[in-house]
Amino acid sequence: MDGNGRWARERHLPRPLGHRAGMKAVRDVVEGAIAAGMEVLTLFAFSEENWQRPTSEVSALMELLEEYIAREAAELREQGVAVHVLGDRTRLVPGAGEAVERVERETRDGRALSLNLCISYSSRAELARAARLLAEDVLRGAKRLEDVDEDAVREKLYTAPWRDPDLLIRTSGEQRLSNFLLWQLAYTELYITPVLWPDVTRQVLFEAILDYQQRERRFGNVTA
Repeated sequence: MDGNGRWARERHLPRPLGHRAGMKAVRDVVEGAIAAGMEVLTLFAFSEENWQRPTSEVSALMELLEEYIAREAAELREQGVAVHVLGDRTRLVPGAGEAVERVERETRDGRALSLNLCISYSSRAELARAARLLAEDVLRGAKRLEDVDEDAVREKLYTAPWRDPDLLIRTSGEQRLSNFLLWQLAYTELYITPVLWPDVTRQVLFEAILDYQQRERRFGNVTA
């Protein structure tokens, strides 16, 4: 979800209005994902590094999160969307934390789409957390050291319930991973679009999916 600030700057608007415009794009992309038959959609909404932004911007983002959940929770539930928040939610302000717990609870029976919102998320922190949890298992005798392998690590990640992403769509033309799902993206196909997130529509999503469908995925193997 990159490009909100740039979108606002190009229109001589305050940055918070760019984030608000970005939230409007979420609905169209979610509906597009359902229409395309996707099982999982993961959006990088707020990184752990974003806490370093000006307090006013962070406060606006937290308020926007609460507002989005309050406005969209019922619709998401009716659409069969199950919302999951991935990240260090202990850092969320009380109102945002309560909103997150509420929307997860109210949409937990959704089967049409798993919508993962990465909030206060850092992939490096996620991997450090997984290592810590595995170390605790070994220390208390729940797991042998020799049994710590890739599958064991995967089970400790926030994304354990889902398979690795097939496609990463990077908006606003950025060509870096930005500390996002570093473990999970090992063999993910990348699609970079110059479109800023607030201008992303389901059509942009469909174009990315069509491009992906024309690729040959080798997962490190040679071409058949």
